[in-house]
Amino acid sequence: MDMQTIVDDWKANAERDFDRNFTFLHGLKMKDDRAVDRMAHRIHEEAFSIIDCTQCANCCKAVSPQFHKSDICRIADRLNMKPAEFQATYVQADEDGDLFLKELPCPFLGTDNRCTIYEVRPRNCAEYPYTQKKGITFRTHSIAEKTLDCPAVFYIVEQMRARR
Repeated sequence: MDMQTIVDDWKANAERDFDRNFTFLHGLKMKDDRAVDRMAHRIHEEAFSIIDCTQCANCCKAVSPQFHKSDICRIADRLNMKPAEFQATYVQADEDGDLFLKELPCPFLGTDNRCTIYEVRPRNCAEYPYTQKKGITFRTHSIAEKTLDCPAVFYIVEQMRARR
Protein backbone atom coordinates (compact mmCIF):
# COMPACT_ATOMS: atom_id res chain seq x y z
CA MET A 1 0.00 0.00 0.00
CA ASP A 2 1.31 3.47 -0.80
CA MET A 3 0.89 6.71 1.09
CA GLN A 4 -1.76 8.19 -1.20
CA THR A 5 -3.91 5.07 -0.86
CA ILE A 6 -3.65 5.28 2.93
CA VAL A 7 -4.56 8.99 2.95
CA ASP A 8 -7.45 8.44 0.54
CA ASP A 9 -8.75 5.55 2.67
CA TRP A 10 -8.49 7.74 5.80
CA LYS A 11 -10.36 10.64 4.16
CA ALA A 12 -13.10 8.35 2.88
CA ASN A 13 -13.56 6.11 5.92
CA ALA A 14 -12.22 7.54 9.21
CA GLU A 15 -15.50 9.10 10.33
CA ARG A 16 -17.61 6.21 9.06
CA ASP A 17 -15.41 3.63 10.82
CA PHE A 18 -14.94 5.57 14.07
CA ASP A 19 -17.44 3.58 16.14
CA ARG A 20 -16.11 0.26 14.85
CA ASN A 21 -12.52 1.30 15.58
CA PHE A 22 -13.43 2.63 19.01
CA THR A 23 -15.18 -0.65 19.87
CA PHE A 24 -12.19 -2.64 18.62
CA LEU A 25 -9.72 -0.55 20.62
CA HIS A 26 -11.90 -0.68 23.73
CA GLY A 27 -11.95 -4.48 23.41
CA LEU A 28 -8.15 -4.50 23.59
CA LYS A 29 -8.42 -3.64 27.29
CA MET A 30 -9.14 -7.33 27.90
CA LYS A 31 -6.06 -8.51 25.97
CA ASP A 32 -2.43 -8.99 26.99
CA ASP A 33 -1.00 -5.45 27.15
CA ARG A 34 2.44 -6.53 25.97
CA ALA A 35 1.12 -8.43 22.97
CA VAL A 36 -1.05 -5.46 21.96
CA ASP A 37 1.89 -3.09 22.33
CA ARG A 38 4.14 -5.35 20.24
CA MET A 39 1.55 -5.51 17.46
CA ALA A 40 0.94 -1.74 17.58
CA HIS A 41 4.66 -0.99 17.54
CA ARG A 42 5.26 -3.27 14.53
CA ILE A 43 2.43 -1.68 12.58
CA HIS A 44 3.50 1.81 13.73
CA GLU A 45 6.95 1.19 12.20
CA GLU A 46 5.33 -0.13 9.03
CA ALA A 47 2.98 2.86 8.77
CA PHE A 48 5.74 5.42 9.21
CA SER A 49 7.93 3.66 6.66
CA ILE A 50 5.17 4.45 4.14
CA ILE A 51 3.78 7.75 5.38
CA ASP A 52 5.63 11.04 5.10
CA CYS A 53 4.02 13.29 7.70
CA THR A 54 5.07 16.42 5.82
CA GLN A 55 2.73 15.42 3.00
CA CYS A 56 -0.23 15.69 5.39
CA ALA A 57 0.60 17.66 8.55
CA ASN A 58 -3.03 17.41 9.60
CA CYS A 59 -1.94 17.03 13.22
CA CYS A 60 -0.38 20.51 13.05
CA LYS A 61 -3.45 21.88 11.33
CA ALA A 62 -6.15 20.33 13.50
CA VAL A 63 -4.69 19.37 16.89
CA SER A 64 -2.94 21.52 19.47
CA PRO A 65 -0.28 19.93 21.62
CA GLN A 66 -0.38 20.55 25.32
CA PHE A 67 2.48 22.83 26.33
CA HIS A 68 4.41 22.18 29.50
CA LYS A 69 6.55 24.76 31.27
CA SER A 70 9.71 23.11 29.97
CA ASP A 71 8.35 23.30 26.39
CA ILE A 72 7.55 26.99 26.78
CA CYS A 73 10.98 27.81 28.19
CA ARG A 74 12.81 25.82 25.49
CA ILE A 75 10.80 27.26 22.58
CA ALA A 76 10.85 30.82 23.96
CA ASP A 77 14.62 30.60 24.24
CA ARG A 78 14.88 29.46 20.60
CA LEU A 79 12.66 32.37 19.54
CA ASN A 80 14.60 34.86 21.68
CA MET A 81 11.50 35.55 23.75
CA LYS A 82 10.82 35.50 27.44
CA PRO A 83 8.62 32.56 28.48
CA ALA A 84 5.85 34.92 29.60
CA GLU A 85 5.93 36.68 26.23
CA PHE A 86 5.78 33.35 24.38
CA GLN A 87 2.88 32.22 26.53
CA ALA A 88 0.95 35.47 26.03
CA THR A 89 1.52 35.35 22.28
CA TYR A 90 0.90 31.69 21.46
CA VAL A 91 -0.89 29.74 24.18
CA GLN A 92 -3.91 29.90 26.41
CA ALA A 93 -5.18 27.86 29.32
CA ASP A 94 -8.22 25.64 29.04
CA GLU A 95 -10.76 25.14 31.84
CA ASP A 96 -8.35 22.77 33.61
CA GLY A 97 -5.45 25.20 33.38
CA ASP A 98 -3.65 23.15 30.72
CA LEU A 99 -1.92 25.19 28.02
CA PHE A 100 -2.75 24.82 24.33
CA LEU A 101 -2.26 26.90 21.20
CA LYS A 102 -4.53 29.92 20.87
CA GLU A 103 -5.19 29.12 17.23
CA LEU A 104 -4.79 26.47 14.60
CA PRO A 105 -3.08 25.68 12.38
CA CYS A 106 0.03 25.75 14.49
CA PRO A 107 1.84 29.06 13.96
CA PHE A 108 5.10 27.12 13.69
CA LEU A 109 3.95 25.07 10.71
CA GLY A 110 5.80 26.22 7.62
CA THR A 111 4.27 26.48 4.16
CA ASP A 112 6.18 23.29 3.29
CA ASN A 113 4.34 21.42 6.10
CA ARG A 114 7.53 21.29 8.15
CA CYS A 115 7.85 22.45 11.73
CA THR A 116 9.91 25.62 12.00
CA ILE A 117 10.83 24.77 15.61
CA TYR A 118 11.27 21.02 15.06
CA GLU A 119 14.38 20.64 17.20
CA VAL A 120 12.65 22.26 20.21
CA ARG A 121 9.02 21.32 19.49
CA PRO A 122 6.76 20.42 22.42
CA ARG A 123 7.19 16.95 23.86
CA ASN A 124 3.61 16.14 22.83
CA CYS A 125 4.51 16.86 19.21
CA ALA A 126 7.64 14.72 19.36
CA GLU A 127 5.68 11.77 20.75
CA TYR A 128 2.60 12.12 18.53
CA PRO A 129 0.64 9.98 17.67
CA TYR A 130 1.62 7.86 20.71
CA THR A 131 1.10 4.54 18.93
CA GLN A 132 4.78 3.72 19.49
CA LYS A 133 4.48 4.07 23.26
CA LYS A 134 3.75 1.31 25.75
CA GLY A 135 0.28 1.06 27.20
CA ILE A 136 -1.93 1.27 24.12
CA THR A 137 -4.70 -0.50 26.03
CA PHE A 138 -4.77 2.37 28.54
CA ARG A 139 -5.16 4.99 25.80
CA THR A 140 -7.80 3.41 23.60
CA HIS A 141 -10.16 6.41 23.65
CA SER A 142 -7.33 8.79 22.77
CA ILE A 143 -6.07 6.52 19.98
CA ALA A 144 -9.61 6.19 18.59
CA GLU A 145 -9.92 9.99 18.50
CA LYS A 146 -6.62 10.24 16.63
CA THR A 147 -7.98 8.03 13.83
CA LEU A 148 -10.02 11.10 12.84
CA ASP A 149 -6.97 13.38 12.67
CA CYS A 150 -4.14 11.18 11.45
CA PRO A 151 -4.09 8.81 8.47
CA ALA A 152 -1.22 6.88 10.06
CA VAL A 153 -3.24 6.16 13.21
CA PHE A 154 -6.24 5.17 11.11
CA TYR A 155 -3.99 2.78 9.15
CA ILE A 156 -2.47 1.36 12.35
CA VAL A 157 -5.87 0.68 13.93
CA GLU A 158 -7.33 -0.76 10.73
CA GLN A 159 -4.31 -3.06 10.36
CA MET A 160 -4.44 -4.11 14.01
CA ARG A 161 -8.10 -5.02 13.58
CA ALA A 162 -7.41 -6.92 10.34
CA ARG A 163 -4.47 -8.86 11.84
CA ARG A 164 -5.88 -9.74 15.25
